[in-house]
Amino acid sequence: MPARLRSVLPELVLLAVLAAAPVLLPPLGFSHDLLSRALNWALFGLGLDILFGLAGLLSFGQAAFYGMGGFVAAYLLVSGTIQSVWLALLVGTVAAGVLGLAVGWLAVRRIGIYFAMITLAFGQMAYFIENSPLSDYTGGENGIAGVPVPVLGFGASAVKITAGLPMYALLAVAFFLGFVLARRIANSPVGLILKAVKENTGRVAMLGHDVPAYKLAAFTIAALYAGLAGAMLGPFQSYMPPDAFALETSGQLVVQTIVGGVGTLVGPLVGAALWLWLRDNLQLIPGFGPLWKLVLGLAFIGLVMGLRRGICGEILHRWRIHRDAARLRAAQARTEAIEAGAATAAPTIAADVALPMPRPSIDARDAEAEIAIEARGLARHYGGLKAVDGVSFVVRRGSIHAVIGPNGAGKSTLFKMLSDEVSPSAGEVLLFGERLTGAGVTRAAQRGVAKSNQLNQLFLGLTVRENLRVAALARARGRFRLDLLLPGAGRPEVEAQIDAMLRLLDLTERAETPASVLAYGEKRRLEIGMALATSPNVLLLDEPLAGMSPSERAATCALIRRIGRACTVVLVEHDLDAVFGLAERITVLSEGRLLADGPSEAVRRDPAVQKAYLGAVQDDAAHAGEAVHEPA
Repeated sequence: MPARLRSVLPELVLLAVLAAAPVLLPPLGFSHDLLSRALNWALFGLGLDILFGLAGLLSFGQAAFYGMGGFVAAYLLVSGTIQSVWLALLVGTVAAGVLGLAVGWLAVRRIGIYFAMITLAFGQMAYFIENSPLSDYTGGENGIAGVPVPVLGFGASAVKITAGLPMYALLAVAFFLGFVLARRIANSPVGLILKAVKENTGRVAMLGHDVPAYKLAAFTIAALYAGLAGAMLGPFQSYMPPDAFALETSGQLVVQTIVGGVGTLVGPLVGAALWLWLRDNLQLIPGFGPLWKLVLGLAFIGLVMGLRRGICGEILHRWRIHRDAARLRAAQARTEAIEAGAATAAPTIAADVALPMPRPSIDARDAEAEIAIEARGLARHYGGLKAVDGVSFVVRRGSIHAVIGPNGAGKSTLFKMLSDEVSPSAGEVLLFGERLTGAGVTRAAQRGVAKSNQLNQLFLGLTVRENLRVAALARARGRFRLDLLLPGAGRPEVEAQIDAMLRLLDLTERAETPASVLAYGEKRRLEIGMALATSPNVLLLDEPLAGMSPSERAATCALIRRIGRACTVVLVEHDLDAVFGLAERITVLSEGRLLADGPSEAVRRDPAVQKAYLGAVQDDAAHAGEAVHEPA
């Protein structure tokens, strides 16, 4: 199948299903009215699928935006303020989007259950406001009756879109266009970043993306979808019901989307159709009428327990496993072979890759231009514990600088302050002479400070290429950009950067492999590569050799030397053989304080360092160059 046709296959299949449904499904109990209601719920659910399926943000307040869009459009039409149904739909949708922007601005600053509780609270507030202070406009418990239907054409030739098949066709077109837009969003750079946010929010921020802004964008998009669905509800049934704002509406939406399959975009349609069909038909079974809610609840509990990913999610998951079985088996076999032969096999680090690293725009004649990063009196106190206490040192531009010290010396805390991941209790960090402290980890990354972590912080559900793309997009696009309709792989300069990283990391053959399948050493290289893909001026490496075999350590040291030709490197590492082989200057910490700072050979010979960290004073042979090992 041609790639072009394969890329639009989901849209073609959905179009065929929507065209066939009103012909094939009525004998099974799906009336045109039921299908229309399912499409309205599905359009509503598309927004939640973007919010929850892509970004991992579960909202229990979507009914607030559904009701806002519906009641604004219905009031404008019934009051005669607006004559055009199409214009009223637009105004209602925009009103819901504005409300979503306001609510989201507060909600996205919280995570997990706190985010869900904030949305739930706003949903309940909206329901109260609709039924009490604004009842003169919303009709209160009576809702708004007499909402006119849309009209196609003008004058005598105008055609009303009435209930039944015409209304089904209108809602089918609206859902199809919403689905196409949602797929474009999911496959855009924004969609990729939202997937990364769902997997590891903190890592996305460290790479230079404005996480709250992207969450707010997803929240507002979901509100716009909800507003459009709500605005279409009134004309669909000539009545805007008061329960559009109800908590039950939000709960029903969540259940339908989860049962249909979160993250599939067609899940909301399947879930809504199944929910409505069961709700209508269970009440017709003799003896089940009073118990239909109980039976419906049990049916959906069974579906959720039996199909963990939902109906469409489970189907897509099993199809992908079947489609990718051979490739995944090969990837797993490669991983097992690497891990089995890790003691003797070492990756090949490319030596001829030109890294497109930007240089700081400062006057090279300025003395400060030679200082890449400077710590001035850095301290971090946790109550009475002084993790770092008054540490000052400088890192010269274009050098490899190491920070060493015993466990608990404060090295990791110091690194977090250098990247502005943690705010110091006192002191400041300067980047090429300009204050960095207080900017936040995202702005620090945008200004050219990148950090790899002691524990791998990868997006395990994404491929190696996608992991690197998330990082490379940060520098190419800035902190935030709403390029919703562009393909995720649509920037040639970003793809060139990714290809360079893959060659440098010796991961070209693993580019399409999920990060979860990689061997440990490959994951460590990818962790470093993600930081490097942001094109930093200063690269912070927190224990890059941790957990590696001797051959992997040698290869990673070669990689660090290669990186050191393109940017300034600061590393924390316990392998002193590697430290003295790599670093030009070394800073030594002990109990949170600065113990020594200077050229590596001078630090090696420093009696205070030998006493406090390296152990007993070494003999003359050691001073002549014999390797010094950290005591167990």
